[in-house]
Amino acid sequence: MEFLSWTIEDGVATVTINRPPANALARGVILEINDLLDAVEKDESVRVILLKGEGRFFSAGADIKEFTSITSGTEFSELSASGQSIFERMEAFSKPVIAAIHGAALGGGLELAMSCHIRLVAENAKLGLPELQLGLIPGFAGTQRLPRYVGFAKAAEMLLTSDPISGKDAAAYGLANHAFPEEELFDRAQELASKIAKKSPVAVKAALEMLQFVKPASYHEGVKAEANAFGTVFVSEDAKEGISAFLEKRNPVFRGK
Repeated sequence: MEFLSWTIEDGVATVTINRPPANALARGVILEINDLLDAVEKDESVRVILLKGEGRFFSAGADIKEFTSITSGTEFSELSASGQSIFERMEAFSKPVIAAIHGAALGGGLELAMSCHIRLVAENAKLGLPELQLGLIPGFAGTQRLPRYVGFAKAAEMLLTSDPISGKDAAAYGLANHAFPEEELFDRAQELASKIAKKSPVAVKAALEMLQFVKPASYHEGVKAEANAFGTVFVSEDAKEGISAFLEKRNPVFRGK
């Protein structure tokens, strides 16, 4: 694998996203995540996945430069639906997936983290969905998962302002299970993963299957609508301006077109 590396010890597969400098979620990274799930599903020695990022960030979001090569709204919608499908597979995976988040989980990075079963964060980490700052919207089910964790009002605030919250606040709002000082984060994540790895794989799988029944019935309709809206927004003039401004390191001027 080009962007993911992993090691297995005592039933825990520690998976590292390694795409410097920001571990941006290009299509290649997302496809490798799907390949990883294929491999782990077949490997009986793996009982828990622990997901982290190399360097300064867990993942600072999607690869904006990659967006400039796409011109069709339909292609953007298909990109959204593909990412949604892989992240939904992770959320429904038969083995627990724990995200250890340091630095930042923004945009697609937070959407990836929200598809994990458990999230542990550094207290000083930043978590958010800043897509509207670029004239875009989240496309990997962020609009549907975030309200499930932080409630409608806080999700609306985070989406509409693009302002991130700290890891400490993420734990307080229910977006993360626990927040730790950054220097303790990975050790605490390993402790939790090891504790779960000692449980019966049969019982763990059944428990995860039962948790899927908690998902609201409207979720599937919501993610389909999000993928369609993702494609529509991405071919707007405002989106082109937002992407150009980001790449040119200037403030965007949106004209509502």
